[in-house]
Amino acid sequence: MVSYSYSSSNLLSSFVLCVVLVANAFQCFTSDATSTLMVDGSPNSGRPIPNTFLGAFFEEINHAGAGGLWAELVSNRGFEGGRGSGSPSSIYPWRVIGNESLISVSTDQTSCFERNKIALRMEVLCNGPKSCPPAGVGVSNPGYWGMNIEKGKKYKLVMYVKVKASGPVDLQVSLTGSVHRVNMVSIISFSAMTDNNFSKWTKVEGILESKATNHNSNLQITTTTRAILWLDQVSLMPLDTYKGHGFRMDLFKMVADLKPKFLRFPGGCFVEGYYLKNGFQWKNTIGAWEQRPGHYGDVWKYWTDDGFGFFEMLQLAEDLGALPIWVFNNGMSVGGEEVNMSALSPFIQDALDGIEFAKGSPSSKWGSVRASMRHPEPFDFRFVAVGNENCFPHHKVHYQEKYFKFYDAIKRAYPEIRIISNCDGSKTPLNHPADLFDFHIYPNNSMDMFSKYSVFDKTSRLGPKVFVSEYAVVKDDARNGTLLAALAEAAFLIGLERNSDIVHMVCYAPLFINKNGRYSWIPDAIAFNSHESYGTPSYWVQQLFSESSGAIYLNSTLQTSSNSIVASAIGYRSSQDSKIYLRVKVVNFGSEIEKLRITINGLSSNVQQSRSTKTVLTSSNKMDENSFSQPNKVVPRKSALENASNNMVVSISPYSVTSFDLLV
Repeated sequence: MVSYSYSSSNLLSSFVLCVVLVANAFQCFTSDATSTLMVDGSPNSGRPIPNTFLGAFFEEINHAGAGGLWAELVSNRGFEGGRGSGSPSSIYPWRVIGNESLISVSTDQTSCFERNKIALRMEVLCNGPKSCPPAGVGVSNPGYWGMNIEKGKKYKLVMYVKVKASGPVDLQVSLTGSVHRVNMVSIISFSAMTDNNFSKWTKVEGILESKATNHNSNLQITTTTRAILWLDQVSLMPLDTYKGHGFRMDLFKMVADLKPKFLRFPGGCFVEGYYLKNGFQWKNTIGAWEQRPGHYGDVWKYWTDDGFGFFEMLQLAEDLGALPIWVFNNGMSVGGEEVNMSALSPFIQDALDGIEFAKGSPSSKWGSVRASMRHPEPFDFRFVAVGNENCFPHHKVHYQEKYFKFYDAIKRAYPEIRIISNCDGSKTPLNHPADLFDFHIYPNNSMDMFSKYSVFDKTSRLGPKVFVSEYAVVKDDARNGTLLAALAEAAFLIGLERNSDIVHMVCYAPLFINKNGRYSWIPDAIAFNSHESYGTPSYWVQQLFSESSGAIYLNSTLQTSSNSIVASAIGYRSSQDSKIYLRVKVVNFGSEIEKLRITINGLSSNVQQSRSTKTVLTSSNKMDENSFSQPNKVVPRKSALENASNNMVVSISPYSVTSFDLLV
């Protein structure tokens, strides 16, 4: 065994190795390899990778939240959809069950909720089973392109009802495979409804238990009684969300499997809005979900009820074991709107209030609101970002003027909070104080991204640290998420590891896409529909780097004549078996097999073949993608590494990224 001593609390305190990767363009003349990677494995010789290195970024884009990670099944549950888009409220995607001679459906502003006054009004014109259809008339909701209802599972119904009738009203709630098809659940029936006990808005709750599975189900609310009924805030949530916190289990697990150390949210352009009035306003997204007004996300052009709000995003970060990074609106919009400096104070106070909500005492004004939401303990809240993508050349002066105001106010109130600037300091040092600066990169082709592994080689080490908060290959090379794009991103990540003395955080964007929706942005890390999900090749690349946070970047030198090879080495304690491994990652961005000699010096004992493995991400075609029909077409394949040793020759497949995990 290697004679390193590792503390269970801090890998870095006991395995401190310096990391430098040098790519030299000369031929290594060996009989069995065209390239050589020489790794210095000696103890006490180097530098750690920050514990915060790899994270995740959630934005409400591509219908990622409601109907996705946020497991709400009812779409437009408050009938407010469309407001803010320049159109009046719409009941879409609700459908009417029954023709115009049987039922009249409209909206009015009679809701009991002050911040979302729209309610659904149903006037039933038929009466009883003899004149109404046997199944009744009413409304149906398909959710977000079909509700996933599974046999034996339970779903919580909440809705608000008001009735005007001359006698008892029967009201039935059911789930069906499609409108008018056989019921899939034991129906909830409210046959005792009368004008007396439902003449005012009344909250109705119940549990639906499914008798069958259908991935394209509908929620139906029907009656056979002549009456006028009002409905509002109709919610259906599965009971088996993560810890009961509302997160869809399979999608939560996919994010958790990345082992993110931070979670950036809620955007992205979603924060700003094309117009400021449509930006994310955190105070409208907290408290009882029924009271949240929702808003039209005019950048990505769809309505969100904000059930997945500021509190839920903080809760998601906590459940993932990740540090929350809140991006707040700084008075600038995507469409070019800017708040005058004289009118900036409310935005500054709003940011301070948000910090207090997240980390303030439960006796404080906003901390008490958090406590009322069953989270009296402060969240582990350490970072804020002042706006998103606001420091472009034509906005730079105005952004910096506003930034100073936010920076000064936050540092006075919360000196421990680390503040992230939008301005890019990768080439020229920032002219203002910041703890980190934000860096976004979306190359249009893979070769461009591959070449960016050296982008921070010359960045000043004296200024703020780097937060690469959005990166991805886009357009033709990327399509819906190709192997080629993912390999270029893997090379870029190796470069970030190499520069991890200055690059402290990195996350891919966007995280999610509902494949049924109108696409706002492709590619994405995770694709899903009502019941399925899969990772794109870019997702699997991130998994290959999931052990890098808090690892030791090893001093390594690559000797090669190839311009297609990028390689690195780290030492880490495995989260699977708690043993110490040396991981060598190699990207082959070329079309030929590359022979690589890996030589590890400085170890006090030999690499052990036992438990040493090789994991390869590749495919038969560099443009291959995953899909619902072939979710595992491009995924890492793990196998035993039979020739594992301190000095070994390995074959690196064309268009691949390979991880050699060596037990030491």
